[in-house]
Amino acid sequence: MQLPTDFQRLRRLRRSAGIRSMVRETELRVQDLIYPLFAAHGTGVKEEIHSMPGVYHFSIDTLRKEIQAISEIGVNSVILFGVPAHKDEHSSEAYAEEGIVQQAIRAVKEENPEMVVVTDVCLCAYNPHGHCGIVHGGQILNDPTLELLAKTAVSHAQAGADIIAPSDMMDGRIAAIRAGLDQHGYLDLPIMSYSVKYASSFYGPFRDAAHSAPSFGDRKTYQMDPANVREAMREAMADVEEGADFLMVKPAMAYMDIIRQLRDNFDLPIVSYNVSGEYAMVKAAAQNGWVDEQRIVMELLTGLKRAGSDLIITYYAKDVAGWLNEQSR
Repeated sequence: MQLPTDFQRLRRLRRSAGIRSMVRETELRVQDLIYPLFAAHGTGVKEEIHSMPGVYHFSIDTLRKEIQAISEIGVNSVILFGVPAHKDEHSSEAYAEEGIVQQAIRAVKEENPEMVVVTDVCLCAYNPHGHCGIVHGGQILNDPTLELLAKTAVSHAQAGADIIAPSDMMDGRIAAIRAGLDQHGYLDLPIMSYSVKYASSFYGPFRDAAHSAPSFGDRKTYQMDPANVREAMREAMADVEEGADFLMVKPAMAYMDIIRQLRDNFDLPIVSYNVSGEYAMVKAAAQNGWVDEQRIVMELLTGLKRAGSDLIITYYAKDVAGWLNEQSR
């Protein structure tokens, strides 16, 4: 049979591992990853979070050891979350000088001054209601919350944070935090805004980790409807106009279209958060032998990069760093 000769032989560029490597369009690097860490009060605490195997609550002493370990394998960015010992209506430990996150920032910087420390700024873990803003009469109040968010951001800056990451989704929070930082002399401290944060079902394990589940209702009055796309562009534009330096999409896997739209419409670095539920699903499937954990994680994170992410917050950062180091040998 005479074969046609006018078709393209695209397989020529796939015929060997070396050629595939030469023409690979998207690269996942250790430098692209931000590792979430949960700091808790106490001593000698390294307590695995039941719904997130391989993720732990660390007291400050064990956190120091974890920083040493991840520094050795090349992880150079972390995002800190706090599990406070005390909760009150004013979320006071969120901005206390000796709050758990403030202690953790100083400890990380003492162990590795070059580690980039991002801090989550929110009130949900620090008040008994588990909501991201001040609660009055069953309502989450936007404007009174802004002052406490700015106060928390300044306290993190004073403790040595490199990047402030507000996750609360209150309107005007970027402007309030930028003003607070600037008034205290932190004009050069960047803000990584959780710009597009959906009211997602993928957050369940995180609320277990941060002890931050709402005591009533849900967060749909301030987090975004998962069905909305155009609203995401409005949220991102508002944050850009208010002074954000990074734009984040959370969650990641079900929202790659949103990541791509932000990438196509904004010149700021785009961050995606590979959240707790996404991590837990892959981990459970891997533990049951249903998927190859390393291969599926690398494929998923590469997909987030391909969609337009510059940086990825992921609980797999430590594992991925180890895998990439093995591949480079």
